[in-house]
Amino acid sequence: MVHENKKVMLTGGGTVGHVMLNKLLIPEFQKQNIEPHYIGSKKGIEKDIISELNIPYHEISSGKLRRYLSFENLKDIFKVVKGVTDAKKILKREKPLFVFSKGGFVSVPVVLAAAAKDVPVYIHESDLTPGLANRIASKFATKVFCTFETTAEQFTDAKAEYLGPVIRPELSSGTHEAGYALTGFNSGKPVLIVMGGSLGAKIINAFVHDNIDKLTEKYQIIHLTGRGNINKKIRNVNYKQFEFVGDELADLLAISDIVISRSGSNAIFELLLQKKPMILIPLGLDQSRGDQIQNAKYFKKKGYAEVLKEENLNLENLNEKLNYIDDNYSDITYKMTQFNDGVNPAELADKLIGEASE
Repeated sequence: MVHENKKVMLTGGGTVGHVMLNKLLIPEFQKQNIEPHYIGSKKGIEKDIISELNIPYHEISSGKLRRYLSFENLKDIFKVVKGVTDAKKILKREKPLFVFSKGGFVSVPVVLAAAAKDVPVYIHESDLTPGLANRIASKFATKVFCTFETTAEQFTDAKAEYLGPVIRPELSSGTHEAGYALTGFNSGKPVLIVMGGSLGAKIINAFVHDNIDKLTEKYQIIHLTGRGNINKKIRNVNYKQFEFVGDELADLLAISDIVISRSGSNAIFELLLQKKPMILIPLGLDQSRGDQIQNAKYFKKKGYAEVLKEENLNLENLNEKLNYIDDNYSDITYKMTQFNDGVNPAELADKLIGEASE
């Protein structure tokens, strides 16, 4: 279906996870001749990511949602009010078919403005427990789409629907040949891939670097360190570092047997659908609201992953988890094959357009 002179408004920010799904949806809307626009903050990470895509980016004032008492909360109320006013003007001018919100504090003024302007609002919640921004915004939403089945029950004031994960189809296109060419590895020794999230993870990186000789006795290791975190002193044929990978991730996963990862929802569902047993090291409460802890517990309960707290990360504890996965590998991967839910970005774009057109 081709739409003429139609626009959609995307929003979300504060972390990479609040932007990446929007980034995947943008080309899908463009294929249908629908012009994507983005509302974000003036200095947030969303501006850096979206500016690469050459679509209209609208800046609004935005405060921060805090779960504790602070004088900053009072100041930020005024920022949010101004953000709503800013967003209303943008929506009035651009007249989008709908607003799609991925969460983060910048999305709240946009959702409030859309509700005031009778613009349909669709929210995506990828974590097991909804974030504060989405809890507030959901009260004004047309519908909330959830990645976890049980999350839909937590939105009592909104129409919620279980969607499953949104998966990049290209992750299934990796080949062993390309993976071995990228790493210099071979099929004679199992491959462990360590992923610290978009920014890497200092504690995980340091642990791998400090224990690389022991770890490579049994495994060939691919290490995604995050930008600026390569350790150039290490010389080990069974160890390959990358700051960041794009399309090559599919090939690296193709040769990987076990993944050590943070437990952001998007990443772990992609690993689930690639049938890669995981050891999850969630961000702690000192670094997050606890969403990764909940996600990790859920995957452990389902039998897809083992969980290791960051403060318990040592060679003995990691080897215990690795040995458990090695001993139960076929059982874990069988459980993973039973999970067949989810949509790709093109299907979600079609669903959103269809919902808004009803």
